[in-house]
Amino acid sequence: MSGLINPWLALALGLLILLLYEGRVVWIGRRAPHRVARDVHAQMRADWVRALAEKPGFEIVAVQTLRNSLMSATITASTAALCLMGAVTLGGSRLAAGLAGVHAPHDLLPLELLQLLLMGTLFASFVCSTLSMRYYNHVGFAMSLPAGSPQRQAVVGLAVDYIERAGYLYGWSLRSFLSVAPLVVGIVNPVLLPPACVCLVWVLWQFDKPGAITD
Repeated sequence: MSGLINPWLALALGLLILLLYEGRVVWIGRRAPHRVARDVHAQMRADWVRALAEKPGFEIVAVQTLRNSLMSATITASTAALCLMGAVTLGGSRLAAGLAGVHAPHDLLPLELLQLLLMGTLFASFVCSTLSMRYYNHVGFAMSLPAGSPQRQAVVGLAVDYIERAGYLYGWSLRSFLSVAPLVVGIVNPVLLPPACVCLVWVLWQFDKPGAITD
């Protein structure tokens, strides 16, 4: 029984570290959006859509820019799907055997929970990337309409909303994919999960800091 205490505490501590960090980022973003990169980038993308709506001749440039973002989301979705299939192939049978003996929540072992979290995180990364691709695709249709035309003006608001959603979803897909690293470390040794989560928080903070902060 004592052998199970440390892994469970390590698992709880690691998840708490990530939840506290994400909560702090959300709290900062709501009070000072200019201090969080994803909010700064969302505003930049919205301004980009509005600016190009009044600039004829930039439709091809806009579509090419969106194509680059669409390709990035495609690569992330494909990689997450391949990793998910690998995780199911390598650990699916062992996980199924372990879950077969679970008749109550206390029967679940840390290793089994970490495997479920790993698969769920990879699936979340895939879903977020796929939804991001969907929104980028629709924004591409809107941005290819002639600038200044009534049709273009009618969809500017929708394009702004979609490109903001696409950016946030792509960001969450990357965050989910990065979260795979501490989960893999935890599967190898659950006690190492908290320090791995601390390392992940440091990496995520580098992503969350905008390039220039103006107070």
